[in-house]
Amino acid sequence: GGKTILLDCGLYQGRRKESDEKNHKLPLPVEEIDAIVLSHAHIDHAGRLPFLVRHGYRGNIWATAATRDLCAIMLADSAHIQEKDTEYLKRRGRDAVEPLYTVAHATRTIEQMAGLPYHRTFDVLPGVKATFTDAGHILGSASVVLDLEENDASRRLVFSGDIGRSGLAIIRDPQPPEGADVLLMESTYGNRDHESVEGAREHLARTVRETAARGGKILIPAFAVGRTQEMIYNLHELARTGQIPEIPIIIDSPLATSATSIFEMHPDTYDRSERLVQQVDELFRFPLVRFTRSVDESKELNTARGPMVIIAASGMAEGGRIVHHLKNHADDSRNTILVVGFMAEHTLGRRIVERREVLKVFGEEVELRAHVEIINGYSAHADRTELQSWLARVKSTSPHLKTVALVHGEQEAQEAFRDQLNNAGYNDVRIPAPGEKLPL
Repeated sequence: GGKTILLDCGLYQGRRKESDEKNHKLPLPVEEIDAIVLSHAHIDHAGRLPFLVRHGYRGNIWATAATRDLCAIMLADSAHIQEKDTEYLKRRGRDAVEPLYTVAHATRTIEQMAGLPYHRTFDVLPGVKATFTDAGHILGSASVVLDLEENDASRRLVFSGDIGRSGLAIIRDPQPPEGADVLLMESTYGNRDHESVEGAREHLARTVRETAARGGKILIPAFAVGRTQEMIYNLHELARTGQIPEIPIIIDSPLATSATSIFEMHPDTYDRSERLVQQVDELFRFPLVRFTRSVDESKELNTARGPMVIIAASGMAEGGRIVHHLKNHADDSRNTILVVGFMAEHTLGRRIVERREVLKVFGEEVELRAHVEIINGYSAHADRTELQSWLARVKSTSPHLKTVALVHGEQEAQEAFRDQLNNAGYNDVRIPAPGEKLPL
């Protein structure tokens, strides 16, 4: 009907200059956006919403209730980090880009956001209805079903959002939508499979035991929402069953602390088959865990003696307190940097995964002497086998499924997954270029 709906609007991460240019460039003028539907709260999906608001967007932003609650803290935190990083670099006499938005813009964004439950159909615009199904990725994450009516014709467009995995702690398994005509599907891990969830727990336990025996610190860059709570859950279980020594577990992230409180507000979304979930009050609060908030508490960890686990944001080590911990601890061979999630190209996290001999942190060179352990089994993204299984379930209820468009993935992963789907008999699998139009 001549209207435009935006599905997500996230921040790019990577090379500072390149990502800043991308973040300032929108796919269309703000005044042409009539409504926004948000799949989940991760910053690579929601992180530019305040930028839109700053530049005049005044329409609705539709999301699940948990996503709205998480965005309230995450977008404010994103603004705060941008402001502080800019100040830090300027004090060091280095080039610094201005923040995309301020905390005030983040607050205004939440005022425009409506939180809705799963499986309740709502009107986005005249002729457009939407329904959220559980994507099983993080708290509140959704696949988006858009039912479109125009000139007596109807179409169902499904946007997968980020698809989670079956069997992960806390969050329920993904619930694939039904009846798609056109599917926009994420492809982050379209070219690989993860180790098993149980194998990941054993790998985590072994890493903690070995590092503790050296008297070192385990540094875990983790997204404040989802991954941090999952790591707390698993460390709780391992300590409770005697598989790791009783050492301090420090959550050094004000955002993760606030996010954990929001997790505790939404037990209705938990997978009740999990053992520890039955005791919600004790899920994230147990004697070994300490949550920090102040900068001074964080700085004290630099001189604190190990062993200990330090979990801090950001997940790709591109900002936040984890960067300071890496600057202070990456050159100590007693320590371990434990990577438990995807690291995008050109991020500090990716350079750690590649085990570069020297890391550049805040413009300074730091030798990488710490051990590096990588556990893919904790990924909140489905792997290629799980992605194809999810798609097969969508297709089984979608006799008119015409096009599968792969988004949200690096080129190598997308091409491998496209080829896999073509071999499995899917006829129209596309990798759309930026700005490309797909017919409905």
